[in-house]
Amino acid sequence: MQRWRGLEEIPGDWGRSVVTIGSFDGVHRGHQLIIGRAVERARELGLPSVVVTFDPHPREVIRPGSHPPLLAPHPRRAELVAELGVDAVLVLPFTTEFSQESPETFVRQVLVDALRARVVIEGPNFRFGHRAAGDVELLGGLGRADDFEVEVVDLQVSGAAGDGQPFSSSLIRRLVETGDMAGANEVLGRPHRVEGEVVRGAQRGRELGYPTANVQTVPHSAIPADGVYAGWLTADGERMPAAISVGTNPTFDGTDRTVEAYAIDRVGLDLYGLHVAVDFLAYLRGMEKFDSIDALLDRMADDVKRARELTDGV
Repeated sequence: MQRWRGLEEIPGDWGRSVVTIGSFDGVHRGHQLIIGRAVERARELGLPSVVVTFDPHPREVIRPGSHPPLLAPHPRRAELVAELGVDAVLVLPFTTEFSQESPETFVRQVLVDALRARVVIEGPNFRFGHRAAGDVELLGGLGRADDFEVEVVDLQVSGAAGDGQPFSSSLIRRLVETGDMAGANEVLGRPHRVEGEVVRGAQRGRELGYPTANVQTVPHSAIPADGVYAGWLTADGERMPAAISVGTNPTFDGTDRTVEAYAIDRVGLDLYGLHVAVDFLAYLRGMEKFDSIDALLDRMADDVKRARELTDGV
């Protein structure tokens, strides 16, 4: 899959293509419907498929300080999009100047001149251009004038998550924030993931016999609610069952909120400095302050046992 940052990286001889545009944070099951349809149409027409997205998140530019928690950083989104069969990803730097472009200018510069769109696939609520003035109706009219087709895909998928609310990135963020990993993972279609570099912490886990990877997460990551979780730690391409702690370690009067993952039954791992991924499968319990180290150790042993059982064979 080709990856471009900015219009200038698109090959000069780029032919016609099938395009879809959006933030696609999380590439959840609703997004997968749109992207999957774009891939399908592209194959029908014998053309490449292109996903267009933005960095930073538009809200951070339009209303600084309002950046939503990220469900997936851009490299992870690119991986997920590639798995869906997309041929190219275009990341457009979202600036104040860019945000002020009219819908017509956006269409002309991006869809017509740069990507030479043959078909554009979007959801019914797609908005674009300055003050989100453009919608799918306007896009369709511009397409008729500029020789591209617009197809609208109904992405209103829903299920048990969020009491039947339509699947969306906002819903996932709310579920993650409350520790409802079963619900979040239903909407995502896979376990929720956070990523980051393993850094040195207080090393209390090592002293207690449960050495953990202290993960310095990517900025703006959507971190689950404080508590203990079952999941996986992935490092150097190896996926290991893990018991995961999120919180401030109240037994030791901690103040810094951390994400720490214990790779179950693994001895001698040296992960310092590595970029790792932590996948959250299930919520086990809330964060507690224990009266003694022995009480903490007993609970940690139970946490590891339950995490081992839940991840076994998954």
